[in-house]
Amino acid sequence: MTTLSIRDLGIVAATLCALATPALAAEPKVLGSEGDWTAFSGDSPRECWAVSPPKSILNTRDGKEVEATRGDIRLYVAYRPGQNGEVSFQGGYPFAPDSTVEVDVGGQKFKLFTEGENAWTGSPDDDSKLISALRGGSSAIVTGRSSRGTQTKDTFSLSGITAMTNKAKSTCQ
Repeated sequence: MTTLSIRDLGIVAATLCALATPALAAEPKVLGSEGDWTAFSGDSPRECWAVSPPKSILNTRDGKEVEATRGDIRLYVAYRPGQNGEVSFQGGYPFAPDSTVEVDVGGQKFKLFTEGENAWTGSPDDDSKLISALRGGSSAIVTGRSSRGTQTKDTFSLSGITAMTNKAKSTCQ
């Protein structure tokens, strides 16, 4: 039986970790950050995106504020080569079946369809209109309903969205 030294065990462990971990080239690259938004790029597939977490979260049920366990909550604007931007929302919980999410930007309201924990606009034209509103606004209020009946209202600052969507778009177009 062969015994391995501590050094040899370290080398074996590092090799196993390297084999189990995706290549670093596949990791998203930070393109920049401004205000409350950060832009990233990725190579597999080639895409770039601007993203922000909410500044405030309100969860209610039957009109009363409640605690709710939620995962990551993010508002995204993604760009792929040859395509215009795509808006999506990650709610951090499964949405109620057949429900929609409302995005309110300065009184302009947009409906997103839901699937699982995510929501999207219905068309590239809707994406363009929503991106334009987001870039011209100061905040966005995103309202959804969970599969458990909790109403959520997440408020996003739009400070920095124009610079970061410009960066994401120019990097991937």
